[in-house]
Amino acid sequence: MKTLLKNGFIVDGSAAPGYYGDLLIENDKIVSVGKLGDVEADRVIDAEGHVIAPGFIDTHSHSDIQILTDPEVLPKVMQGITTEVLGQDGISLVPLPQQYIQPWRKNLAGLDGDSDDIHWEDLATTEDYLRAIEEAKPGLNACYLVPHGNIRMEAMGLDNREPTEEEIQKMKEITRREMESGALGVSTGLIYMPCAYSGMNEVVEICKEAAEYDGVFVVHQRSEADDIINSMKEVIEIGRQSGIKVHWSHFKVCGKPNWSKIDRQVELLKEAKAEGIYVSFDQYPYVAGSTMLGVILPPWAHDGGTDKLLKRLEDPELRIKMIYDIEHGIPGWDNFVDFAGLDGIYVTSVKNKKNEDVIGLNLIQIGELRGKDPYHAVFDLLYEEENAVGMYDYYGKEEHVIRFMTMPEQNVCTDGLLGGKPHPRVYGSFPRVLGKYVREQKALSLEEAVRKMTGKPAEVFGLKERGLLKEGYFADICIFNRDTIIDKGDFTNPAQYPEGIDYVLINGQIVINHGKHTGFRVGRVLKR
Repeated sequence: MKTLLKNGFIVDGSAAPGYYGDLLIENDKIVSVGKLGDVEADRVIDAEGHVIAPGFIDTHSHSDIQILTDPEVLPKVMQGITTEVLGQDGISLVPLPQQYIQPWRKNLAGLDGDSDDIHWEDLATTEDYLRAIEEAKPGLNACYLVPHGNIRMEAMGLDNREPTEEEIQKMKEITRREMESGALGVSTGLIYMPCAYSGMNEVVEICKEAAEYDGVFVVHQRSEADDIINSMKEVIEIGRQSGIKVHWSHFKVCGKPNWSKIDRQVELLKEAKAEGIYVSFDQYPYVAGSTMLGVILPPWAHDGGTDKLLKRLEDPELRIKMIYDIEHGIPGWDNFVDFAGLDGIYVTSVKNKKNEDVIGLNLIQIGELRGKDPYHAVFDLLYEEENAVGMYDYYGKEEHVIRFMTMPEQNVCTDGLLGGKPHPRVYGSFPRVLGKYVREQKALSLEEAVRKMTGKPAEVFGLKERGLLKEGYFADICIFNRDTIIDKGDFTNPAQYPEGIDYVLINGQIVINHGKHTGFRVGRVLKR
Protein backbone atom coordinates (compact mmCIF):
# COMPACT_ATOMS: atom_id res chain seq x y z
CA MET A 1 0.00 0.00 0.00
CA LYS A 2 1.45 3.35 -1.09
CA THR A 3 0.14 6.64 0.29
CA LEU A 4 1.13 10.00 -1.19
CA LEU A 5 0.86 13.21 0.81
CA LYS A 6 1.23 16.06 -1.69
CA ASN A 7 1.44 19.84 -1.80
CA GLY A 8 2.01 20.28 1.94
CA PHE A 9 4.37 22.52 3.90
CA ILE A 10 6.85 19.97 5.22
CA VAL A 11 8.25 20.59 8.72
CA ASP A 12 10.42 17.55 9.30
CA GLY A 13 11.02 17.69 13.09
CA SER A 14 14.70 18.63 12.89
CA ALA A 15 14.11 22.43 13.21
CA ALA A 16 15.30 22.87 9.60
CA PRO A 17 13.31 25.44 7.59
CA GLY A 18 10.02 24.12 6.26
CA TYR A 19 9.37 23.82 2.52
CA TYR A 20 6.56 22.88 0.15
CA GLY A 21 6.73 19.32 -1.04
CA ASP A 22 5.41 15.78 -0.96
CA LEU A 23 5.89 12.62 1.06
CA LEU A 24 5.48 9.02 -0.06
CA ILE A 25 4.66 6.18 2.34
CA GLU A 26 4.86 2.49 1.59
CA ASN A 27 3.13 0.31 4.17
CA ASP A 28 4.40 1.64 7.53
CA LYS A 29 7.54 3.52 6.42
CA ILE A 30 8.38 6.81 4.72
CA VAL A 31 10.14 6.03 1.43
CA SER A 32 10.60 9.49 -0.05
CA VAL A 33 10.33 13.14 1.01
CA GLY A 34 10.72 16.25 -1.14
CA LYS A 35 9.34 17.62 -4.39
CA LEU A 36 8.40 14.28 -5.86
CA GLY A 37 6.47 15.22 -9.00
CA ASP A 38 4.36 12.48 -10.57
CA VAL A 39 4.29 9.48 -8.26
CA GLU A 40 1.96 6.50 -8.42
CA ALA A 41 0.14 5.74 -5.17
CA ASP A 42 -2.84 3.72 -3.97
CA ARG A 43 -4.24 6.71 -2.13
CA VAL A 44 -3.49 10.42 -2.23
CA ILE A 45 -4.02 13.12 0.42
CA ASP A 46 -3.83 16.66 -0.93
CA ALA A 47 -2.27 18.64 1.95
CA GLU A 48 -2.33 22.01 0.18
CA GLY A 49 -2.58 24.80 2.76
CA HIS A 50 -1.54 22.43 5.55
CA VAL A 51 1.58 21.51 7.47
CA ILE A 52 2.91 17.96 7.21
CA ALA A 53 4.78 17.19 10.45
CA PRO A 54 5.87 14.09 12.34
CA GLY A 55 3.35 12.72 14.81
CA PHE A 56 3.67 14.28 18.24
CA ILE A 57 5.38 12.41 21.10
CA ASP A 58 3.92 12.85 24.59
CA THR A 59 6.84 12.28 26.96
CA HIS A 60 4.73 12.48 30.12
CA SER A 61 1.51 10.52 29.91
CA HIS A 62 -0.85 8.94 32.43
CA SER A 63 -2.78 6.64 30.08
CA ASP A 64 -1.27 3.58 31.75
CA ILE A 65 -4.66 2.06 32.64
CA GLN A 66 -6.78 3.59 29.88
CA ILE A 67 -4.58 2.12 27.15
CA LEU A 68 -5.80 -1.28 28.38
CA THR A 69 -9.45 -0.42 29.08
CA ASP A 70 -10.15 2.15 26.32
CA PRO A 71 -7.20 1.68 23.98
CA GLU A 72 -8.14 4.26 21.35
CA VAL A 73 -6.98 6.97 23.83
CA LEU A 74 -8.83 9.59 21.78
CA PRO A 75 -7.86 12.65 23.86
CA LYS A 76 -4.28 12.06 22.74
CA VAL A 77 -4.73 10.86 19.15
CA MET A 78 -7.17 13.69 18.32
CA GLN A 79 -4.49 16.26 19.18
CA GLY A 80 -1.92 14.64 16.91
CA ILE A 81 -0.09 12.49 19.46
CA THR A 82 1.14 9.23 17.94
CA THR A 83 3.41 7.99 20.77
CA GLU A 84 3.08 8.12 24.56
CA VAL A 85 5.68 7.47 27.27
CA LEU A 86 4.00 5.64 30.18
CA GLY A 87 5.28 4.72 33.66
CA GLN A 88 5.70 8.26 34.97
CA ASP A 89 6.33 9.79 38.40
CA GLY A 90 7.73 6.61 39.89
CA ILE A 91 4.35 4.87 40.26
CA SER A 92 2.57 2.79 37.63
CA LEU A 93 1.20 -0.70 37.08
CA VAL A 94 4.36 -2.81 37.13
CA PRO A 95 6.39 -4.34 38.60
CA LEU A 96 3.65 -5.42 40.99
CA PRO A 97 4.01 -8.35 43.42
CA GLN A 98 0.78 -10.20 44.14
CA GLN A 99 0.68 -9.32 47.85
CA TYR A 100 0.65 -5.57 47.10
CA ILE A 101 -2.04 -5.45 44.41
CA GLN A 102 -4.83 -4.02 46.60
CA PRO A 103 -2.86 -1.32 48.46
CA TRP A 104 -1.03 -0.38 45.27
CA ARG A 105 -4.25 0.09 43.30
CA LYS A 106 -5.36 2.56 45.96
CA ASN A 107 -2.03 4.38 45.84
CA LEU A 108 -2.14 4.63 42.06
CA ALA A 109 -5.82 5.53 41.66
CA GLY A 110 -5.52 9.28 42.20
CA LEU A 111 -2.91 9.56 39.45
CA ASP A 112 -3.70 6.94 36.80
CA GLY A 113 -7.17 5.79 37.86
CA ASP A 114 -8.31 2.25 38.62
CA SER A 115 -10.31 -0.47 36.89
CA ASP A 116 -11.77 -3.86 37.74
CA ASP A 117 -11.56 -4.75 34.04
CA ILE A 118 -7.81 -5.28 34.26
CA HIS A 119 -6.37 -8.67 35.21
CA TRP A 120 -4.07 -7.22 37.83
CA GLU A 121 -2.87 -10.62 38.96
CA ASP A 122 -1.35 -11.16 35.48
CA LEU A 123 0.69 -7.94 35.61
CA ALA A 124 3.82 -8.73 37.59
CA THR A 125 6.53 -7.30 35.32
CA THR A 126 7.18 -4.89 32.46
CA GLU A 127 7.15 -7.84 30.09
CA ASP A 128 3.61 -8.73 31.25
CA TYR A 129 2.38 -5.15 30.91
CA LEU A 130 3.82 -4.55 27.45
CA ARG A 131 2.29 -7.83 26.28
CA ALA A 132 -1.09 -6.73 27.67
CA ILE A 133 -0.84 -3.44 25.75
CA GLU A 134 -0.08 -5.31 22.52
CA GLU A 135 -3.06 -7.61 23.09
CA ALA A 136 -5.32 -4.58 23.67
CA LYS A 137 -4.42 -3.27 20.19
CA PRO A 138 -3.57 0.29 21.25
CA GLY A 139 -4.69 3.31 19.29
CA LEU A 140 -1.20 4.83 19.38
CA ASN A 141 2.36 3.79 20.05
CA ALA A 142 3.32 3.23 23.68
CA CYS A 143 6.58 2.83 25.58
CA TYR A 144 7.37 2.45 29.26
CA LEU A 145 9.63 3.70 32.04
CA VAL A 146 10.14 1.35 34.97
CA PRO A 147 8.89 3.24 38.06
CA HIS A 148 11.13 3.63 41.11
CA GLY A 149 8.18 3.24 43.51
CA ASN A 150 7.29 -0.13 42.04
CA ILE A 151 10.92 -1.25 42.18
CA ARG A 152 11.13 -0.21 45.83
CA MET A 153 7.83 -1.89 46.69
CA GLU A 154 8.92 -5.21 45.22
CA ALA A 155 12.27 -5.04 47.01
CA MET A 156 11.19 -3.81 50.46
CA GLY A 157 7.47 -3.00 50.69
CA LEU A 158 5.82 0.34 51.36
CA ASP A 159 7.36 1.38 54.67
CA ASN A 160 9.16 4.67 55.30
CA ARG A 161 12.70 3.49 56.05
CA GLU A 162 16.12 3.21 54.49
CA PRO A 163 16.83 0.04 52.50
CA THR A 164 19.43 -2.46 53.59
CA GLU A 165 22.36 -3.29 51.32
CA GLU A 166 20.56 -6.48 50.34
CA GLU A 167 17.46 -4.50 49.42
CA ILE A 168 19.53 -2.07 47.32
CA GLN A 169 20.94 -5.06 45.46
CA LYS A 170 17.42 -6.38 44.94
CA MET A 171 16.35 -3.01 43.47
CA LYS A 172 19.29 -3.14 41.08
CA GLU A 173 18.33 -6.66 39.98
CA ILE A 174 14.72 -5.61 39.42
CA THR A 175 15.84 -2.60 37.39
CA ARG A 176 18.02 -4.79 35.16
CA ARG A 177 15.17 -7.24 34.66
CA GLU A 178 12.74 -4.52 33.63
CA MET A 179 15.25 -2.77 31.35
CA GLU A 180 15.88 -6.13 29.67
CA SER A 181 12.13 -6.27 29.02
CA GLY A 182 12.33 -3.09 26.95
CA ALA A 183 11.82 -0.16 29.32
CA LEU A 184 13.32 3.11 28.07
CA GLY A 185 14.61 4.10 31.50
CA VAL A 186 13.45 4.70 35.05
CA SER A 187 11.11 7.29 36.52
CA THR A 188 10.68 8.61 40.01
CA GLY A 189 8.29 10.95 41.77
CA LEU A 190 10.08 12.18 44.86
CA ILE A 191 6.88 13.69 46.30
CA TYR A 192 4.91 10.43 45.90
CA MET A 193 4.97 7.45 48.22
CA PRO A 194 7.02 5.32 48.46
CA CYS A 195 9.56 7.18 46.28
CA ALA A 196 9.61 10.09 48.74
CA TYR A 197 11.03 7.80 51.42
CA SER A 198 14.22 7.21 49.44
CA GLY A 199 17.56 8.92 49.82
CA MET A 200 19.76 9.99 46.94
CA ASN A 201 22.04 6.95 47.11
CA GLU A 202 19.15 4.58 46.50
CA VAL A 203 18.19 6.46 43.34
CA VAL A 204 21.80 6.64 42.16
CA GLU A 205 22.19 2.86 42.41
CA ILE A 206 19.00 2.25 40.41
CA CYS A 207 20.08 4.79 37.79
CA LYS A 208 23.50 3.15 37.42
CA GLU A 209 21.73 0.02 36.22
CA ALA A 210 19.52 1.88 33.75
CA ALA A 211 22.50 3.89 32.48
CA GLU A 212 24.18 0.66 31.35
CA TYR A 213 21.29 0.29 28.88
CA ASP A 214 21.55 3.94 27.77
CA GLY A 215 18.30 4.58 29.64
CA VAL A 216 16.94 7.95 30.71
CA PHE A 217 16.13 9.08 34.27
CA VAL A 218 12.78 10.89 34.31
CA VAL A 219 12.18 12.71 37.57
CA HIS A 220 9.41 14.57 39.33
CA GLN A 221 11.90 16.25 41.59
CA ARG A 222 11.62 16.44 45.36
CA SER A 223 10.60 20.10 45.33
CA GLU A 224 9.13 22.37 42.69
CA ALA A 225 8.64 25.18 45.20
CA ASP A 226 10.54 26.44 48.28
CA ASP A 227 13.46 24.00 48.05
CA ILE A 228 13.66 23.79 44.27
CA ILE A 229 17.33 24.79 44.00
CA ASN A 230 18.51 22.08 46.38
CA SER A 231 16.14 19.69 44.65
CA MET A 232 17.68 20.43 41.26
CA LYS A 233 21.15 20.01 42.71
CA GLU A 234 20.14 16.56 43.99
CA VAL A 235 18.90 15.52 40.55
CA ILE A 236 22.07 16.77 38.87
CA GLU A 237 24.18 14.90 41.43
CA ILE A 238 22.24 11.71 40.63
CA GLY A 239 23.14 12.23 36.98
CA ARG A 240 26.76 12.97 37.87
CA GLN A 241 27.22 9.87 40.03
CA SER A 242 25.27 7.42 37.88
CA GLY A 243 26.15 8.64 34.39
CA ILE A 244 22.50 8.54 33.30
CA LYS A 245 20.70 11.05 31.08
CA VAL A 246 18.55 13.33 33.27
CA HIS A 247 15.09 14.49 32.19
CA TRP A 248 12.91 16.63 34.49
CA SER A 249 9.17 16.07 34.35
CA HIS A 250 6.81 19.07 33.96
CA PHE A 251 9.55 21.63 34.69
CA LYS A 252 8.32 24.71 36.55
CA VAL A 253 8.59 26.69 39.77
CA CYS A 254 5.58 26.93 42.07
CA GLY A 255 4.41 29.84 44.19
CA LYS A 256 5.03 33.57 43.96
CA PRO A 257 7.73 33.59 46.71
CA ASN A 258 9.79 31.24 44.52
CA TRP A 259 9.55 32.97 41.15
CA SER A 260 12.83 34.78 41.79
CA LYS A 261 14.61 31.40 41.68
CA ILE A 262 14.07 30.92 37.94
CA ASP A 263 17.40 32.51 36.96
CA ARG A 264 19.26 30.10 39.22
CA GLN A 265 17.29 27.15 37.79
CA VAL A 266 18.43 28.12 34.32
CA GLU A 267 22.02 28.55 35.49
CA LEU A 268 22.04 25.07 37.04
CA LEU A 269 20.97 23.51 33.75
CA LYS A 270 23.72 25.37 31.89
CA GLU A 271 26.33 24.37 34.47
CA ALA A 272 25.31 20.69 34.27
CA LYS A 273 25.49 20.72 30.47
CA ALA A 274 28.90 22.38 30.57
CA GLU A 275 30.07 19.58 32.84
CA GLY A 276 28.91 16.98 30.35
CA ILE A 277 25.74 15.83 32.14
CA TYR A 278 22.88 15.28 29.70
CA VAL A 279 19.90 17.37 30.86
CA SER A 280 16.47 17.94 29.36
CA PHE A 281 12.92 18.56 30.53
CA ASP A 282 9.32 18.48 29.41
CA GLN A 283 6.60 21.06 30.05
CA TYR A 284 2.86 21.48 29.56
CA PRO A 285 1.77 24.95 28.34
CA TYR A 286 -0.47 26.03 31.23
CA VAL A 287 -0.08 27.97 34.48
CA ALA A 288 -1.98 25.32 36.45
CA GLY A 289 -0.78 21.83 37.30
CA SER A 290 -2.60 18.61 38.09
CA THR A 291 -1.99 15.60 40.30
CA MET A 292 -3.66 13.56 43.06
CA LEU A 293 -5.28 15.50 45.88
CA GLY A 294 -3.56 13.37 48.52
CA VAL A 295 -0.30 15.31 47.96
CA ILE A 296 -1.68 18.13 50.14
CA LEU A 297 -1.21 15.84 53.16
CA PRO A 298 2.19 15.78 54.91
CA PRO A 299 4.44 12.87 53.89
CA TRP A 300 4.19 11.06 57.23
CA ALA A 301 0.45 10.64 56.71
CA HIS A 302 1.15 8.29 53.78
CA ASP A 303 3.71 6.11 55.56
CA GLY A 304 3.00 2.43 54.86
CA GLY A 305 0.56 3.00 52.01
CA THR A 306 -3.04 4.04 51.47
CA ASP A 307 -4.62 1.68 54.00
CA LYS A 308 -2.53 3.20 56.80
CA LEU A 309 -3.32 6.70 55.52
CA LEU A 310 -7.03 5.95 55.82
CA LYS A 311 -6.53 4.77 59.42
CA ARG A 312 -4.78 8.05 60.22
CA LEU A 313 -7.65 10.03 58.70
CA GLU A 314 -9.94 8.29 61.23
CA ASP A 315 -7.93 9.76 64.12
CA PRO A 316 -9.07 13.29 65.19
CA GLU A 317 -5.73 14.07 66.83
CA LEU A 318 -3.77 13.10 63.73
CA ARG A 319 -6.07 15.28 61.64
CA ILE A 320 -5.16 18.22 63.88
CA LYS A 321 -1.47 17.40 63.36
CA MET A 322 -2.01 17.27 59.58
CA ILE A 323 -3.62 20.71 59.63
CA TYR A 324 -0.78 22.10 61.74
CA ASP A 325 1.85 20.74 59.34
CA ILE A 326 -0.03 22.08 56.31
CA GLU A 327 -0.35 25.54 57.85
CA HIS A 328 3.20 25.70 59.24
CA GLY A 329 5.09 23.61 56.71
CA ILE A 330 7.76 20.92 56.96
CA PRO A 331 11.30 21.66 55.72
CA GLY A 332 11.86 20.15 52.29
CA TRP A 333 8.19 19.29 51.69
CA ASP A 334 6.30 20.81 48.74
CA ASN A 335 3.23 22.22 50.47
CA PHE A 336 0.59 22.65 47.78
CA VAL A 337 -1.77 24.56 50.05
CA ASP A 338 0.99 27.04 50.83
CA PHE A 339 1.80 27.93 47.23
CA ALA A 340 -1.65 27.49 45.63
CA GLY A 341 -4.03 28.23 48.52
CA LEU A 342 -7.16 26.33 49.48
CA ASP A 343 -9.00 28.45 46.92
CA GLY A 344 -6.49 27.59 44.16
CA ILE A 345 -6.85 23.80 44.34
CA TYR A 346 -9.80 22.25 42.44
CA VAL A 347 -11.07 18.66 42.44
CA THR A 348 -11.14 17.03 39.00
CA SER A 349 -12.15 13.43 39.69
CA VAL A 350 -13.60 11.02 42.25
CA LYS A 351 -14.55 7.37 41.92
CA ASN A 352 -17.85 7.35 43.85
CA LYS A 353 -20.99 8.88 42.42
CA LYS A 354 -22.09 10.32 45.76
CA ASN A 355 -19.14 12.72 45.73
CA GLU A 356 -19.38 13.88 42.12
CA ASP A 357 -20.91 17.15 43.34
CA VAL A 358 -17.43 18.32 44.40
CA ILE A 359 -15.93 18.02 40.90
CA GLY A 360 -14.95 21.46 39.66
CA LEU A 361 -14.98 23.03 43.16
CA ASN A 362 -12.01 24.39 45.06
CA LEU A 363 -11.29 23.27 48.62
CA ILE A 364 -12.96 26.32 50.19
CA GLN A 365 -16.09 25.65 48.15
CA ILE A 366 -16.08 21.98 49.16
CA GLY A 367 -16.06 23.04 52.80
CA GLU A 368 -19.00 25.38 52.17
CA LEU A 369 -20.89 22.65 50.29
CA ARG A 370 -20.40 20.15 53.10
CA GLY A 371 -20.97 22.72 55.87
CA LYS A 372 -17.57 21.98 57.41
CA ASP A 373 -14.15 23.42 57.91
CA PRO A 374 -12.48 22.97 54.49
CA TYR A 375 -9.68 20.82 55.91
CA HIS A 376 -12.07 18.34 57.48
CA ALA A 377 -14.30 18.36 54.42
CA VAL A 378 -11.28 17.44 52.29
CA PHE A 379 -10.08 14.84 54.78
CA ASP A 380 -13.55 13.27 54.69
CA LEU A 381 -13.47 13.28 50.90
CA LEU A 382 -10.06 11.60 50.74
CA TYR A 383 -11.24 9.02 53.29
CA GLU A 384 -14.48 8.21 51.47
CA GLU A 385 -12.69 7.99 48.12
CA GLU A 386 -9.78 5.94 49.54
CA ASN A 387 -7.41 8.68 48.32
CA ALA A 388 -8.56 8.31 44.68
CA VAL A 389 -9.16 12.03 44.07
CA GLY A 390 -7.63 14.12 41.26
CA MET A 391 -7.01 17.86 41.36
CA TYR A 392 -5.52 20.84 39.55
CA ASP A 393 -3.80 23.82 41.12
CA TYR A 394 -2.58 27.24 40.02
CA TYR A 395 1.16 27.71 40.47
CA GLY A 396 2.77 30.26 38.10
CA LYS A 397 2.71 32.99 35.46
CA GLU A 398 2.37 33.03 31.69
CA GLU A 399 5.79 34.64 31.21
CA HIS A 400 7.41 31.74 33.07
CA VAL A 401 5.71 29.22 30.80
CA ILE A 402 7.15 31.04 27.79
CA ARG A 403 10.63 31.34 29.26
CA PHE A 404 10.92 27.60 29.91
CA MET A 405 9.22 26.75 26.60
CA THR A 406 11.83 28.59 24.58
CA MET A 407 14.82 26.90 26.25
CA PRO A 408 16.72 24.35 24.13
CA GLU A 409 16.32 21.62 26.76
CA GLN A 410 12.51 21.73 26.59
CA ASN A 411 10.02 19.45 24.86
CA VAL A 412 6.22 19.50 25.05
CA CYS A 413 4.08 17.04 27.05
CA THR A 414 0.54 16.73 28.38
CA ASP A 415 1.01 15.17 31.85
CA GLY A 416 -2.69 14.50 31.44
CA LEU A 417 -4.70 12.71 34.15
CA LEU A 418 -7.63 11.21 32.28
CA GLY A 419 -10.39 10.76 34.88
CA GLY A 420 -13.44 12.89 35.70
CA LYS A 421 -13.26 16.54 34.67
CA PRO A 422 -9.60 16.66 33.76
CA HIS A 423 -7.05 19.41 33.27
CA PRO A 424 -7.53 20.75 29.70
CA ARG A 425 -3.96 19.72 28.85
CA VAL A 426 -5.29 16.17 28.40
CA TYR A 427 -7.00 17.33 25.20
CA GLY A 428 -5.00 20.34 24.11
CA SER A 429 -1.31 20.70 25.05
CA PHE A 430 0.16 20.30 21.57
CA PRO A 431 -2.39 22.33 19.58
CA ARG A 432 -2.16 25.04 22.26
CA VAL A 433 1.55 25.46 21.64
CA LEU A 434 1.05 25.68 17.88
CA GLY A 435 -1.94 28.01 18.08
CA LYS A 436 -1.26 30.25 21.07
CA TYR A 437 2.53 30.34 21.36
CA VAL A 438 3.54 29.98 17.69
CA ARG A 439 0.80 31.69 15.68
CA GLU A 440 -0.58 34.22 18.15
CA GLN A 441 2.35 35.13 20.42
CA LYS A 442 5.22 34.18 18.11
CA ALA A 443 7.24 32.92 21.08
CA LEU A 444 8.55 30.08 18.89
CA SER A 445 8.89 29.50 15.17
CA LEU A 446 6.77 26.73 13.68
CA GLU A 447 9.89 24.67 13.00
CA GLU A 448 11.19 25.07 16.57
CA ALA A 449 7.84 24.09 18.07
CA VAL A 450 7.47 21.00 15.89
CA ARG A 451 10.99 19.88 16.85
CA LYS A 452 10.03 20.18 20.53
CA MET A 453 7.06 17.87 19.85
CA THR A 454 8.79 15.31 17.65
CA GLY A 455 12.53 15.12 16.94
CA LYS A 456 13.64 16.38 20.34
CA PRO A 457 11.62 13.89 22.46
CA ALA A 458 12.59 11.03 20.13
CA GLU A 459 16.24 11.96 20.69
CA VAL A 460 15.89 12.20 24.49
CA PHE A 461 14.10 8.87 24.86
CA GLY A 462 16.04 6.96 22.21
CA LEU A 463 13.04 6.28 19.98
CA LYS A 464 14.62 4.89 16.84
CA GLU A 465 13.19 5.84 13.44
CA ARG A 466 10.53 8.06 15.01
CA GLY A 467 10.17 11.80 15.37
CA LEU A 468 11.39 12.90 11.92
CA LEU A 469 10.04 12.94 8.38
CA LYS A 470 12.90 11.01 6.88
CA GLU A 471 13.34 8.13 4.49
CA GLY A 472 13.26 4.82 6.34
CA TYR A 473 11.44 6.26 9.36
CA PHE A 474 8.03 5.05 10.49
CA ALA A 475 5.13 7.00 9.06
CA ASP A 476 3.79 8.65 12.21
CA ILE A 477 2.45 11.90 10.80
CA CYS A 478 0.22 14.85 11.75
CA ILE A 479 -1.28 17.12 9.09
CA PHE A 480 -2.68 20.39 10.45
CA ASN A 481 -3.79 23.86 9.43
CA ARG A 482 -1.35 26.33 10.93
CA ASP A 483 -3.93 29.14 10.62
CA THR A 484 -6.64 27.42 12.65
CA ILE A 485 -4.99 24.88 14.96
CA ILE A 486 -5.84 25.62 18.60
CA ASP A 487 -6.92 23.92 21.81
CA LYS A 488 -10.59 24.32 22.73
CA GLY A 489 -10.88 22.97 26.27
CA ASP A 490 -10.75 25.13 29.37
CA PHE A 491 -11.07 24.43 33.08
CA THR A 492 -14.85 24.74 32.90
CA ASN A 493 -15.29 22.43 29.92
CA PRO A 494 -11.97 20.66 29.36
CA ALA A 495 -13.11 17.61 27.37
CA GLN A 496 -13.07 19.27 23.94
CA TYR A 497 -11.04 18.11 20.98
CA PRO A 498 -8.89 20.75 19.31
CA GLU A 499 -9.43 22.41 15.96
CA GLY A 500 -7.21 22.39 12.91
CA ILE A 501 -5.92 18.79 12.86
CA ASP A 502 -7.15 17.13 9.68
CA TYR A 503 -5.14 13.92 9.42
CA VAL A 504 -3.12 11.71 11.72
CA LEU A 505 -1.27 8.65 10.47
CA ILE A 506 0.24 6.04 12.77
CA ASN A 507 2.57 3.41 11.30
CA GLY A 508 1.33 4.41 7.84
CA GLN A 509 -2.38 4.00 8.59
CA ILE A 510 -4.86 6.89 8.60
CA VAL A 511 -6.40 7.13 12.08
CA ILE A 512 -7.75 10.70 11.80
CA ASN A 513 -9.39 11.55 8.48
CA HIS A 514 -10.79 15.06 7.94
CA GLY A 515 -10.77 15.53 11.73
CA LYS A 516 -12.70 12.31 12.46
CA HIS A 517 -11.36 9.13 14.03
CA THR A 518 -11.44 6.19 11.65
CA GLY A 519 -11.64 3.51 14.34
CA PHE A 520 -8.30 1.97 13.40
CA ARG A 521 -6.05 0.98 16.29
CA VAL A 522 -2.63 0.45 14.80
CA GLY A 523 -0.28 1.53 17.59
CA ARG A 524 2.69 -0.56 18.64
CA VAL A 525 4.70 -1.15 21.77
CA LEU A 526 8.08 0.55 21.37
CA LYS A 527 10.86 -1.10 23.33
CA ARG A 528 14.33 0.12 24.14
